[in-house]
Amino acid sequence: MTADSEMDIKEAFQRAQKGHNNKAKLVANLNSRYNKLEDKTLFHEEFVHYLKYAMIVYKREPTVENIIEFVARFATSFLSPPKTEEEEKQEEEEEEEDDEEDDHPFLSFIFNFLLESHKASSHAVRFRVCQLINKLLGSMAENAQIDDDLFDRIHQAMLVRVTDKFPNVRIQAALAMTRLQQPKDSDCPTINAYMLILENDTNAEVRRAVLSCIAMSPRTLPKVLKRTRDIKENVRKLAYQVLADKVHIKALTIAQRVTLLQQGLCDTSETVREMVSSRLLPAWLLRVEGNVIGLLHKLDVENCADTALETLKAIFKGTLTEELPQNRAQLDNRKLIPVDSLSCENVLYWRALCEFLKAQGDDGEEMLEQVLPDAATYADFLYRYLKVVPLLTEEQRADFNQLELVMTKEFISQQLIHLIDCLDTNEEGGRKRVLSVLQEMLALPQTPSSLVSLLTEKLLTLIPDDHRRIQTLAEIISDVREPIMEASAPMDENMSRRHQVQLAEVKVSIMEAKQTLEDSIVAQDFSRAAELKDSITELENRRNQILQEVQEISQPADKEIREKNDPETLLRCLTMCAELLKQMGIKTRIGPTISALMSSLVLPSIANAHPAVRNMAVVCLGTCTLHSRELAKAHMVLLLQIAQLDEVKIRISALRAIVDLLLLFGFQLLSETAANLTALNSKSPDRREEDAPAAEEKGDAPEDTAQSILVMLSEFLDSEVSGLRTETAESLAKLMYTGRISSAKMFSRLVLLWYNPVTEDDTRLRHCLGVFFQLYARESRAHQEVVEEGFLPTVRTLMNAPATSPLAEVDVNNVVELLVELTRPSALIKPSTNTEEVCVHDYLAVRICGEMLKDPTAPEVRLYTKTLSNLELSGDGTVKKDLQTLLQQLVQEVKDRVSLRGLEKMICQLADSKEQAELLSPNALQPLDVNADEAAADDPSKCAKRAKRGTAGQRKVCAARSGRKPSRRAESSEESDGENVPESVPQRRPSRRAKTAALEKTKLDLNTLINQEANVS
Repeated sequence: MTADSEMDIKEAFQRAQKGHNNKAKLVANLNSRYNKLEDKTLFHEEFVHYLKYAMIVYKREPTVENIIEFVARFATSFLSPPKTEEEEKQEEEEEEEDDEEDDHPFLSFIFNFLLESHKASSHAVRFRVCQLINKLLGSMAENAQIDDDLFDRIHQAMLVRVTDKFPNVRIQAALAMTRLQQPKDSDCPTINAYMLILENDTNAEVRRAVLSCIAMSPRTLPKVLKRTRDIKENVRKLAYQVLADKVHIKALTIAQRVTLLQQGLCDTSETVREMVSSRLLPAWLLRVEGNVIGLLHKLDVENCADTALETLKAIFKGTLTEELPQNRAQLDNRKLIPVDSLSCENVLYWRALCEFLKAQGDDGEEMLEQVLPDAATYADFLYRYLKVVPLLTEEQRADFNQLELVMTKEFISQQLIHLIDCLDTNEEGGRKRVLSVLQEMLALPQTPSSLVSLLTEKLLTLIPDDHRRIQTLAEIISDVREPIMEASAPMDENMSRRHQVQLAEVKVSIMEAKQTLEDSIVAQDFSRAAELKDSITELENRRNQILQEVQEISQPADKEIREKNDPETLLRCLTMCAELLKQMGIKTRIGPTISALMSSLVLPSIANAHPAVRNMAVVCLGTCTLHSRELAKAHMVLLLQIAQLDEVKIRISALRAIVDLLLLFGFQLLSETAANLTALNSKSPDRREEDAPAAEEKGDAPEDTAQSILVMLSEFLDSEVSGLRTETAESLAKLMYTGRISSAKMFSRLVLLWYNPVTEDDTRLRHCLGVFFQLYARESRAHQEVVEEGFLPTVRTLMNAPATSPLAEVDVNNVVELLVELTRPSALIKPSTNTEEVCVHDYLAVRICGEMLKDPTAPEVRLYTKTLSNLELSGDGTVKKDLQTLLQQLVQEVKDRVSLRGLEKMICQLADSKEQAELLSPNALQPLDVNADEAAADDPSKCAKRAKRGTAGQRKVCAARSGRKPSRRAESSEESDGENVPESVPQRRPSRRAKTAALEKTKLDLNTLINQEANVS
């Protein structure tokens, strides 16, 4: 090979580094040179020689990226251009005669070189190998074919590299396998690897890369759906984008559609919500030809009305306001949907449209008038529909078809009632008509119980004055429970029969006389006719007299009022009463009307045999006591008894009432009821001594009474009933956050409950406590002291948990890390301005040292040592001396080498922190090595410092850690770039001048290395 040709390859690589050069020309020139050569071996070796300079660079330098792009284009330039279908068919026919379609020698050589290099020790080489294979496969035509052996070798190599320890290598390997997938193969190794990565890879960018290239099939769809609940918002966003672009709405079940919308539209990230609104919903609407009602048919609107409303709201936001009235839901000229055409979907659409236009204010008022009639017309329409909703008997409820029909009518009725909020009730006549319809429907016995609460709510909304509300609801409750009945007087059967016989005789005589009269007139016997006429008159008078007597006998003697005590009536009345008490202002006093309802309706219903009646009575009692301190004192004992003795649902209602009273009035409310609670004190004295926290003592609240209630709550935390346990945990969180109680042991119980694997499926409990820990610890220093005080009891409980206990599975390191983050001084919302105040971590350090001195050989000493190194200690001189003394004692006692190194390091830091800072500062100014990460990764001493975390309780610290901003490296789990993966957050493009300046500063020129090598040779 001549020197000119050698320079040609070198020059091509030099020019390819610069982005402004035309790579197509470079490829064409080099391609023509290659085709003229007879011996290709030297060209191959020299080409690879120059390629290696780029492959040892891990950083994404523009020059290196240009070379990789050039190599991929040159290698694939030897392939034949894409063929049409006719050409493919012709080729298949000629395959038997001519077998010349083998892979090009250069392309095969490049693939062989890359596959031999994929196991290199340098992660930079592995990264570039996977990147080049990805670009080579991606540059081939869609119908390109490669040798089966080469296919298998690439496949096996990428399956190995997809488990590489460097995220960037895994990303490129995953992208390279895109075209190696076989979705129809139930055991495709590539798809199996993809699904494993989606489930288990810790790096978010790797999961995003797999999401962007995985083929959709019944096997992979559940994995992609699961990524919509990923911890990283970028992954969630891309998962929704993939579902919008690749998955037909019919491929999803109704439950999956509803879940996607429910989670996506309520996601904490704005970008994810925007993705669902702007990509997923339009894609689904496109599948149903833009018919919004048709889209609602694809959802279960009866069981997910809230999700459907959010979906419609998102659709309306993406539609021009002027176009909204054009999509009216089958309204007639009266602006109403005909009763025969009412369905769950179109009535929900009508409601959502009206509510959306109502929320627009003045801008939507004119359009709202086009889709909604006046209040009086709508009230008549609502009344006519509600009257025909049937009330099923127990026998009819057994018929599923009838039950489904009634449930549909009730759902439609609920949506029509909700539309009352959108009516213009400023006009007096319309408002009165709506009020009268609501009152009449509440008083009707056949109104379904499921509509009573909603009807009451809308009625109270239209009545602004509390006293008028009370009066109106009291009258309705009285009419429902004590209707006026007509009592008929007892009738003598003999007398009645005698009157009936006489009446029959008179009627027969009248008929005979009339017939004789007609005959006399025909015979022209007018004198006889006159006599018969007088006789008929007398008989008719006699008949009227008998009818009057019968009417008088059957007429009611008087009217009586009968009180109805059946469960349906009581539940209806209690529901209205509960809604009234909720709508009343908290400062409204309990008047005679409410007192009468309490004594005649609520209190007697607490002893009712029907559980639903008892539960609603407890709700009414608890709500009513919030309006009166005296009433709360009188019935606190009753609520406490119900909370321990009744059914679970009723106990939860009573517990809510008790906690609401304690939040409103404090524990001093119990001062009047201490004597009545002595029975509760003797329940578990040992437990009370252990868990008794210091309650807030404003006034003279007796400690025993407060302890009794808290012992009861502590026992509820151990309940096997999930609902009661969750409600208790939420109640304790409220009491602690508001400062009503302050207890380190109770906080420790809540932390253990949060980490306990038993509560893993209790989403509400986990979410509630996760939010509480953050808010509570960041609120004040006093709260951090409570957390600090509960640190050691929590760790002791976990370390001493028996092997059979679920707590044995909890990762203690993770719990300790959480508690350290919660007590970090920098996590406070309002840090203390008092510089002389001792830091909470200082106290915690002293406590930990004291615990280590108790047993220096205990296995948890290493954990405590690691915890000491993570604390933010203040610069207080006294605390430093105390800690130095304790640490020196520990150095003499502790035998574990790892712990000793940590303790000695702590002593050095406390001795002279300024010198340590000076020693460390020059290291930060050292120049960056391109492949510095490789050495760091290969150093086992650095890798050993990484904390090992178990599976139980993992990733919870991220939820509770909000005081410090995590580093960018920690967020990405080592460095990764996510090439070929759609960006999650759109960034503003820099100007051309700024980009040029940035490239000049950061670009890496390989010419120096190439020339240096040439000179040496």
